[in-house]
This record gives sequence, C-alpha cells and structure tokens, in this order.
Amino acid sequence: MGHTIKDKKRLLARIRRIAGQVRGIEKALDEERDCTAVLQQITSCRGAMTGLMIEVLEGHIRMHVLDPDRKPTAAQATAAEELVDVIRSYLK
Repeated sequence: MGHTIKDKKRLLARIRRIAGQVRGIEKALDEERDCTAVLQQITSCRGAMTGLMIEVLEGHIRMHVLDPDRKPTAAQATAAEELVDVIRSYLK
C-alpha cells in the first residue's frame, strides 16, 4: 500500500485546510481588501502547500526509496534521514 493511501485521511484534511485558505484569498480579492492582507493570505497558503509537499516527499522516501519490506542498512537509514532533513530545511 502506498503512503498516500495509508495517510489519506491526514492528507485530505491538509488539502481541505489549504482549499479554505485559497477561498480566503478569493474572498479577500472579491472584497477588495488591502494588498497586504492578500499577500499575507497567499503566504499562509504557500506555507501550507510547502508543508504538504514535505509530508508527501518524506513518505515517498520512506516507502519507495527505502524498501519498507526490508530493513534498511544503517547507512541507508542515515542517508534517508539526512535527505528528509535537507528537504525540510530547503523547503521551509
């Protein structure tokens, strides 16, 4: 089973929150709010999308790069953790 299927409920909850944030941007534009308010909403939405990307990438590394049916070597486990850390750092 893939990680997106296993984590489906949590990922969908994130997506629904992001959709709400996008609707908030639309509402801010429709109501002709100040550009600073619109920019803040866009920033929040981008942060939420980045968080989703990190979560899906981390699951991909753990489920598809490492073989979940075999115990990774110490070097593989360390490399995977280092990669996850780099991705988190880069995307934040």
